[in-house]
Amino acid sequence: MTIKFYKRTLTSFFLFIVLLVLSALIILPPMIDKNMNLVTDHLPFKVPKDVKEFHKTLIIGDWHADSTLWNRNLIREYDYGHVDIPRLQRGNVAIQMFTTVTKSPAGQNYNRNETDARDNITALAIVHRWPIKTWTSLFERAVYQSDKIHELALLDPNNFMLITSQQDIKILLSRRLNNPEIIGGLIGTEGSHALDGELSNIEKLYDRGFRMMSLQHFFDNQLGGSLHGTSNMGLTEFGNKAILEMLRLKIIIDVSHSSENVVKDVLKITNKPIVVSHTGFDGYCKSPRNISDSLMIEIANKGGLIGVGFWDAAVCDNTPKAVAEAIFYGVGLIGADHISLGSDFDGTITPGFDISELEAITYELLKLGLSKPSIRKVMGGNMLKFLQQNLPEK
Repeated sequence: MTIKFYKRTLTSFFLFIVLLVLSALIILPPMIDKNMNLVTDHLPFKVPKDVKEFHKTLIIGDWHADSTLWNRNLIREYDYGHVDIPRLQRGNVAIQMFTTVTKSPAGQNYNRNETDARDNITALAIVHRWPIKTWTSLFERAVYQSDKIHELALLDPNNFMLITSQQDIKILLSRRLNNPEIIGGLIGTEGSHALDGELSNIEKLYDRGFRMMSLQHFFDNQLGGSLHGTSNMGLTEFGNKAILEMLRLKIIIDVSHSSENVVKDVLKITNKPIVVSHTGFDGYCKSPRNISDSLMIEIANKGGLIGVGFWDAAVCDNTPKAVAEAIFYGVGLIGADHISLGSDFDGTITPGFDISELEAITYELLKLGLSKPSIRKVMGGNMLKFLQQNLPEK
């Protein structure tokens, strides 16, 4: 009796632990997502009918969303997070860059992060039940997240298509004539530590559909210094070689999160325009997140684009009004031809609106007196033109 009793007790305890673990794996992912990708409570934005109609005529593009980091099926609409297909359509978005996040330091901040700090994404990968190979490989994490975008294009072809070339842009624009709700998605990296120190992985990611690569995230890496790292160094020898390989493959270079010395080094190397996919202007919002206005001018002078972010560290508030004012400031600084949107949606920020409410930015820009032709440019026309000129032809 005693042995049987202990066996039953151990079996029950084991089953309890298994159920507990399984419940945690089901409950935790959406709970983490909900708590890390909040939207500030707000009343519906009052946008006049004529502004709504004007907004519908715009080609809208966003350079940066980290939506593939989370366990959401982007085909359906959620009441949390910032981006999914139905909300992209309500926001009238035509082009969305999805960026893959592969490493994030514990204690992440905008001032100083150690390269060898404990990584947050490893735990997230385990809780989200990512393949075991992603637990130890940053490259595999990037691939796994990019696969979600490929799958989205396969499962929802009437509403979403993958963009990898200038030819795809032409197809998207043609399809939108009859189906204005179809969205073109691109894939990029949030930091090139996703290369795992191997230059050959650049072409491997290119073959997987990656068309933009940012160089750093919140910490110094093998390519060079981060704006939030410890060294403030420029490009390393490996970083120089990586830039040349990206240029060879016509991969768009993104210097968001890069140290100012890295940005300067990149500008010396490349004869191609670069992007700051999600940021703000230091002259408008003094913040350790933003590089100097003088560097922004250099980037613009070489044909680059600045994606204005939607959160407080980039624009000193999280409202459509603040985003519009930052855009307006940027237009005055470097011209309307060099400004675009770089939301950082689903990047553990707390904006005052989600992707479905972009018409509120359009309205605020009109109230500031920005011309309609300039609004067309900054809301997406510039991003479209940049892709038409800088993506591979086919």
